[in-house]
Amino acid sequence: MGEFFYTYRHPRNLATVILAAGKGTRMKRPDIAKVMFQLNGEPMIKNVVNLALKINSDRVIVVVGHYRDVVMEYVKSIAPLVEFAIQEEQLGTGHAVMQTEGLLKNFNGDVLVLSGDVPLLTVKTMTKLLKYHYETDAVATVLTADVDDPTGYGRIIRNPDGSVDRIVEHKDATEEERKIKEINSGIYVFKKEPLFEALKHITPNNAQGEYYLTDVFYYFSHHNMKISALKAENWDEIHGINTIEQLEKAREILERRKQLGLEE
Repeated sequence: MGEFFYTYRHPRNLATVILAAGKGTRMKRPDIAKVMFQLNGEPMIKNVVNLALKINSDRVIVVVGHYRDVVMEYVKSIAPLVEFAIQEEQLGTGHAVMQTEGLLKNFNGDVLVLSGDVPLLTVKTMTKLLKYHYETDAVATVLTADVDDPTGYGRIIRNPDGSVDRIVEHKDATEEERKIKEINSGIYVFKKEPLFEALKHITPNNAQGEYYLTDVFYYFSHHNMKISALKAENWDEIHGINTIEQLEKAREILERRKQLGLEE
């Protein structure tokens, strides 16, 4: 069964963009890029780059910023064909993806966005997400999860028919919206052309003063473009690493998978 996921062929070209420009302020080591913190003896970004390769991405682009030379040198050592986009200022996830537009100018297909600090995703889940994106013919598909405590995460706002209307960041959510338990994982697949068109229309008018990638969903929704959402079966997979405690939790999850003989 595992082999099926490794040999799945996408119906369209696939470019995977890995966001890896962050500082990791809460990791208490400002001298290290967040994605270079080690998970089982290797920088956590290794898991994400390997995932992009295992799912047969045609292109892999890593967006670098903070301590970029160190990140680029390491990534080149494990995956020589990976490309890089530089985010000089960290002005948000939308701004990060904007930096890849030049590289993808002549690319036709879909763009998968992964986070360099979300290292526990499996090939199985990514394959399901991509298949669902193609089958529903959505302009964008987001991986979500139901969680008991959604504090800090963006919320998925659905229409009455169950389709996705928009994604609201926790800091910008109303009290009513904060009661929603379905959260955004920060993992998305987009059709390329509508993605970069939508990015031209987002603004940093929010609590963070940043260009949120999630704002493209509002653009899609108001232009009657179909947005799909797939709930992850396992919440463990979409844990982001923002603190040393979360890094330790990720180590425990990987150890447990190893003991159970599950795919890393």
